[in-house]
Amino acid sequence: MNQQLNIEGVKGFAVDLGGTKLAAARIENGKITERVQCATASNAPADEQVDAIERLLTEVGWQNPDAVSVAVAGRVTAQGVWSAVNVGTLTSIQDTPIQELLKARLGCPVFVCNDAIAAAFAEARFGSGTGTSHFAYITVSTGVGGGIVIDGMPISSPNGLAGHVGFASSRLSSAICGSGRTATVESIAGGRAISRIANQNGHRVRSARDVFEAAADGANWALEITKTSAKAIAILCADLTTILGLQKVTLGGSIGLSPGYLSSVQEHLSFEPELFRPDIVAANLMHDSALVGAIALSEFSKQSARH
Repeated sequence: MNQQLNIEGVKGFAVDLGGTKLAAARIENGKITERVQCATASNAPADEQVDAIERLLTEVGWQNPDAVSVAVAGRVTAQGVWSAVNVGTLTSIQDTPIQELLKARLGCPVFVCNDAIAAAFAEARFGSGTGTSHFAYITVSTGVGGGIVIDGMPISSPNGLAGHVGFASSRLSSAICGSGRTATVESIAGGRAISRIANQNGHRVRSARDVFEAAADGANWALEITKTSAKAIAILCADLTTILGLQKVTLGGSIGLSPGYLSSVQEHLSFEPELFRPDIVAANLMHDSALVGAIALSEFSKQSARH
């Protein structure tokens, strides 16, 4: 994390459970003092996910009764119920009362939110979106997610679906998405889609990382796949700008922050009329946006409830 960013006042214990990685951190005086991560057990049921969260929290010094803020991939309802939207990313998570499960296990106050909304809030308040009234964050990683912040207010919905921009339609795809929809942005631009397309075209890869490495070596087949992903994200940025009047979009996630990806999105966006071209920038908090944002969003929610 860029330690020059002003995140004074952010402190506590945070967890970020994404489609690829599970991370936990201790934040003191606006700095991450302890941080650990491991691969997400994407097929694990809820009780095993809770085990992993508790284990990582213990590694960063958490002790009861310290409160915990948790950001997870997927839908989180107003009641703290967690469901995967793309069932191929977290295969055993549907209608899971994650907030109650964590409270029972940890015995402390627990706040749970969507990871991309948390990251969006952090970037809007402390990072690349500072001073921007109409702002969106898009994470391109295992899948494609997003968060929207308008005039300092993170956009949410009771069913937890708000911000899941990766499940919007894309004219570049014809595939069936793990969400059940056909021809979504995630089904052409996300990491799972990138590796699937490569394998369908006869290129044996284990993950999107292999495709990006081949692209870096100049392989035309890999360049075509990665550029199509970037084009889909550029079109998504223009579409969201049409609806929300965005001024700036920040890219995050392992793919969104990979070398050359941002410039490729910017290049494809340049073909849109100027009115539909928001500024596209990289996340300042890098891969820690959701960790910082989970704590900040927890405090924001408490303040909003008091008013």
